[in-house]
Amino acid sequence: MRLIKKYLFLDARIGTSNDGRNYHIMSDKRIHSALISVFYKEGLADIVKLLYKFDVKIYSTGGTFNFINDLNIPAEKVEDLTTYPSILGGRVKTLHPSVFGGILARRDNAEDREQLSKFGIPEIDLVIVDLYPFEETVKSVDEEVEIIEKIDIGGISLIRAAAKNYNDVLVVSGREQYADVLKLLEEKQGYTSISDRRLYAAKAFQTSSHYDTAIFNYFNREELIPAFRESINTSYPLRYGENPHQKGIYYGDITLIFDKLHGKEISYNNLLDLDAALSLIDEFRMNTCVIIKHNNACGVASRDNQLDAWKDALACDPVSAYGGVIITNTCVDETTATEIDKIFFEIIIAPGYSQSALEILKHKKNRIILLRKETDRQKSGFRSLLNGVLWQERDNSTESADQMKPVTVRTPQPRESDDMVFANIIVKHSKSNAIVLAKNNQLCASGIGQTSRVDALKQAIEKARSFGFDLNGAVLASDAYFPFADSVEIAHKAGITAVVQPGGSVRDKESIDYCSSNGIAMVFTGIRHFRH
Repeated sequence: MRLIKKYLFLDARIGTSNDGRNYHIMSDKRIHSALISVFYKEGLADIVKLLYKFDVKIYSTGGTFNFINDLNIPAEKVEDLTTYPSILGGRVKTLHPSVFGGILARRDNAEDREQLSKFGIPEIDLVIVDLYPFEETVKSVDEEVEIIEKIDIGGISLIRAAAKNYNDVLVVSGREQYADVLKLLEEKQGYTSISDRRLYAAKAFQTSSHYDTAIFNYFNREELIPAFRESINTSYPLRYGENPHQKGIYYGDITLIFDKLHGKEISYNNLLDLDAALSLIDEFRMNTCVIIKHNNACGVASRDNQLDAWKDALACDPVSAYGGVIITNTCVDETTATEIDKIFFEIIIAPGYSQSALEILKHKKNRIILLRKETDRQKSGFRSLLNGVLWQERDNSTESADQMKPVTVRTPQPRESDDMVFANIIVKHSKSNAIVLAKNNQLCASGIGQTSRVDALKQAIEKARSFGFDLNGAVLASDAYFPFADSVEIAHKAGITAVVQPGGSVRDKESIDYCSSNGIAMVFTGIRHFRH
């Protein structure tokens, strides 16, 4: 008796008495019958063999039945149970009271048991389903007819029915659960506890909700229905959130974006910086190096070779570069790695590394080295706030020189036009209010996250001068329009000769007139790039 009480406390584990008999508490249920209907069969064979060992009667459908039969394990076709064949090209196989009655029947309900007996419906204690691969089909084919046929009807119904009746039925809702279920059944000798069944019921509803979300988002591609649905099953545990006292988890598969070649675990703040770094570097076609700190660029340079790009990016702000994130759009070579290794930084990400470069960079054990993969960035983004979610398209507008409309007497020189395109890209990816000063495809300084545009400009000018930049002939980019002419006056006195901004202020004429009177070239893009 003491032994039985012990295992009650341990939540339905199997106990063995001195005479070798096993004990199970009342919530433990033995599996007598199973329904198996899966798309992917890898990993299923061991479960089927174990069920046969435990004398479990197996019902199955179509290809799954053939798979089990090839294992020389007896199984009964669902069609024999329902006395109906699979019809409508396989669309209807399991949708029948003889199937769902056996799953949904409450074992402790006398009326349910009586009806099962009356209609000759067997109880089903285990349901194993792996759904049609709808998401994979959407990614791989364009034909809607083929996509629609991969919307699982019977399988999703079986999952929901078995999960609803978790008190009596164990449900396995995907091939990723096969290994864990096999271990569970081996350890408990074909028995399951109520906590086991409830856990797998939760996983089943996770499967069904994710599946339905994917289908809804496919049908709502044109966003005719104003409803927000997002489902991500993959997660990446973080040491903590933005600060050590906050919990944090990343939901998504970061292995699709990059491979980690070396270093400590990636943190919450690292991921924010990586997102900012990738978004910015993707704007450049020329050999470019970017240094990110707290989601903003503190160094950017485009050059003919990687070494010069790195040196000039670092020269922008060598103080802020300490502990930053470095990203480049070309493979890192030994010479560049040697120079990069001279400073402390958290992360470097690149599309490739020479073997000697890797050896140099790896000698610091915590340094994170990432190999970027070819992948498409998301077309939209969202963030939670208040009691809801904000959704928007990504800012995919990047203005070329041809899209910049001159509005002053003097028009930009070719070098100024190149620098304005360069500066406008950086300001687009800077926290508002933002001002960027650039010269010769190099960031001189930026003023970011300020409550006034004038303050952002003053911050940028002061910072550029502190690092020895000559602003004579430099250009200025603003993420939004100038409400007054004071900003262009300050810029002119600092040596700025060309300005790019969206325009759109009711007082644009004041800024235009000042620039025209003082030989400054100014262009309007018509596109604002706020970033908060």
